[in-house]
Amino acid sequence: MNLIRNNLVIELHVPSFSVAKEFYTILGFTPIMENPVSPTEPGYLVLKRHDEEGDAILNFYGGNDLVYNQSYFKKFPNGTKRGYATEVTIPIAHIDDFYNEVQPKIKDNIMQPVQDKKDGDTIWRDFRVEDPFGFYLRFTELIDWGQ
Repeated sequence: MNLIRNNLVIELHVPSFSVAKEFYTILGFTPIMENPVSPTEPGYLVLKRHDEEGDAILNFYGGNDLVYNQSYFKKFPNGTKRGYATEVTIPIAHIDDFYNEVQPKIKDNIMQPVQDKKDGDTIWRDFRVEDPFGFYLRFTELIDWGQ
C-alpha cells in the first residue's frame, strides 16, 4: 500500500451544510469540525473519510446564501454548477465493495459506474459522482501518481 501524503486543502463553497452532511455521510464522511452559520456570517464545516489508503478531508465554506457573496464567486450566477471543470479525486481501497454499498443510495448522482480505466500500462478502477451542488467526484483505486 502506497499512502498519498498531501498538504493540499480542498474547500468547497456550498449554500447548505445539511445537504452536504447528508450526501457525504452516505459516502463515508463524518463531520470533524463545524463552525455554525449565522444570518450575518457564513460557517465552516470539515468532513473526513477514513480509509486504509489514507484519510480524505473536505472543507466546506458557507452553509447559507451568504456563500453567493464571496468576493470571487459572486461574479457567477447562483445556479452555476459549483464544481464546473473540476474533478475531486478520492483514492479508496476495495472500490467494488464501496461502489456496491453506496450505489443504491446515490444512484441518481452516479455519472459513471465503476469500471476499469487504462492509461498506458497503468490500469485502475473508478467511478464518478456528482454531488448535490455540482461538484464532480472520482472514487478510485489508488494508483502511483509519483507522490
